[in-house]
Amino acid sequence: MKPSDRDDFFRLPAPDGRGRESTIVLDRSGGWHHEGAPVEHEGLARGLASWVRRHPDDGRYILSNGYDWCYFAVECAPFFVASVWADHGQAHVRLTDGSVEPLLLESLVVDEDGVCGCKVRDGAFDARFTRGAQLMLGALLCDCDAAAISVAGRVYTIRSRAGEDEDEAARRERG
Repeated sequence: MKPSDRDDFFRLPAPDGRGRESTIVLDRSGGWHHEGAPVEHEGLARGLASWVRRHPDDGRYILSNGYDWCYFAVECAPFFVASVWADHGQAHVRLTDGSVEPLLLESLVVDEDGVCGCKVRDGAFDARFTRGAQLMLGALLCDCDAAAISVAGRVYTIRSRAGEDEDEAARRERG
């Protein structure tokens, strides 16, 4: 049994002499940093990516390996898409932690920098495409007036995140 199997795991105090805040940062390009230095070990970077969670009480991003946890900073998105492809009528993504899941096609967005993103982990988290994954997405683009991809004969528009932000602001103003 791991400590994380306990109901109160995320409420336990930090081990003696340590705190829950860390200097770990996930940058806009998917790179991990600790105390300002890049994490260069691929296995450690993949491990960190696989430990991303949300704290159940405050919703902040945490890293948890099942034995301990800490808060960390996210500059853009907590997950990154390393590759994307379509087969058998379904689009898939491989995240930087090595996991594979269906691409939630309706969640595709492009941000103000022209970088695509989507929802992952059953829609619970945002993910940003790496440069390589975005190039792979180009193979799925359809020849139409809007930014869109085609999978199994269906066309999915890639929405603008800026437009979503404007829509959200308008909804808040209306009350």
